[in-house]
Amino acid sequence: MELAELVGERLVIGIPGIRVTPEIVRHFQELHAGGLILYRINFDSPRQLQKLIADLEEALGRRLLVTADHEGGRVIMFRDGITVFPDNLAVGGAGNLEYARKQGEIEAKELRRLGLDVNLAPVLDVLTEAYSPNIGIRSYGKDWRLVAELGAARISGMQQGGLSACAKHFPGKGHAPLDAHLGLPVIQSTWQEMREVHLQPFVKAVQTGVDLLMSSHPYYPQLDPDPQKIATFSRRIIYDCLRQELNFQGVIASDDLEMGAIKAICPIGEAGILAARAGHDLLLVCHDLQAQKEVYYQLLDAYQRRQLPLIELEESAARINRLKLKREKRFSGGKPCAEKAGSILAERVCRESVQVLQDERKLIPLPTGEKRIGLIFPQFSFFDSNIMVEKEVLQEQEFVRKEFAKFGLDPDIQIVSIEPADEEIHRAVNLSRNSDLTILFCFDAHLYRSNKKLLDALRDSAKELVVDLLRDPYDAGYIQEGVACLTAFGWRACQLKAAIEKICSEQP
Repeated sequence: MELAELVGERLVIGIPGIRVTPEIVRHFQELHAGGLILYRINFDSPRQLQKLIADLEEALGRRLLVTADHEGGRVIMFRDGITVFPDNLAVGGAGNLEYARKQGEIEAKELRRLGLDVNLAPVLDVLTEAYSPNIGIRSYGKDWRLVAELGAARISGMQQGGLSACAKHFPGKGHAPLDAHLGLPVIQSTWQEMREVHLQPFVKAVQTGVDLLMSSHPYYPQLDPDPQKIATFSRRIIYDCLRQELNFQGVIASDDLEMGAIKAICPIGEAGILAARAGHDLLLVCHDLQAQKEVYYQLLDAYQRRQLPLIELEESAARINRLKLKREKRFSGGKPCAEKAGSILAERVCRESVQVLQDERKLIPLPTGEKRIGLIFPQFSFFDSNIMVEKEVLQEQEFVRKEFAKFGLDPDIQIVSIEPADEEIHRAVNLSRNSDLTILFCFDAHLYRSNKKLLDALRDSAKELVVDLLRDPYDAGYIQEGVACLTAFGWRACQLKAAIEKICSEQP
């Protein structure tokens, strides 16, 4: 390969829209980009997605590395042709290694049919008692041994099915106090703490033979004290620890270089150089076409000026090529469809993991009788243009009414905004005052302060209150005495149904 092609081979970029345009083709040709990352905005149907991938590769006359974040739970990009599994924290709650392995097998079949090479999953970050605003339900839990074992099982299932897995976010950011999408998290853990806890799942992933690892953007001053050396830019963390000490021979990918944590340190073109120098093979630049150009041209200039070693560029290209050669065909396994075993497994995981966290007044399950029930539920359709929302959940009122009708209940339903306004909170309070029992489906009162305001208002107004925590588990700290609280660790349909079943009936 020529130098320009070697540099481009390292880029994994995102594109706008659901079809290939001449502008997109020219963009890939100009950057010689070797990888594609797919998002919700690229998906309309399985057939359309296959056509997008095939059209782009045909126009370029070469094979791409096709990737997506398909973690399960809240991070899923495709609405059809796949199983919507619950979040990792639900899988961790079930605690069954066979469930994780089977999930990986099913994902491999489904994503290979769609045309993917790499699933940028699983998340192997370990939670702590500290609030984690970005990882939360994406993690398997607080026990690093369980995180390691579940992650390894899922990796094995995926890769035995021909789909490459990517363990993330090295060296571990389950205790990051800030979302790296928005700003720069600082994690004060020492090397001893990281090696005893947070590195352990990645050690297990390397031993399992995971094809890729993804790094993280926090600053770890105890691991590399240089204030410019966030993990993404730290050769001590990426090359010395991961490549040399852990002897990882696969592909190392950066997280998206467009995140706020990167912007807090340097311009994105410089970020590409620093990430390459740290030891990454793949550089993700996921959304902005101009940012993608800046990374490419500054990298190219750095290699032309010998500011970066050509031998490491060639080694990265060789690793990426070996990764691509793991799959001979683009689409394999027949027409895109969700595996029948997938929904059965997802339902089983949700039923086994749903937890009642507090219920001193024995409100769960709801007693039979003529109680008037008021129900407040988030408007998930608000997310639909950017986040995959399942079709049945898009019609929030119909979905909730149908699920409660299964148990002979007909609640008075109010749909509220993801960040409810004062007027919506006032109406919810009135609903609770006119109800014998109120059920709140609470969507992250830590992240959205208006949801904390709604929760507090209902606690004061409701005669009896049941709260289902829909996102990260930390909201349990806001639940007052006398309020019943449960969680299924997420808001996908399978999790909502498991929570409703727990609220309404004695489960076997």
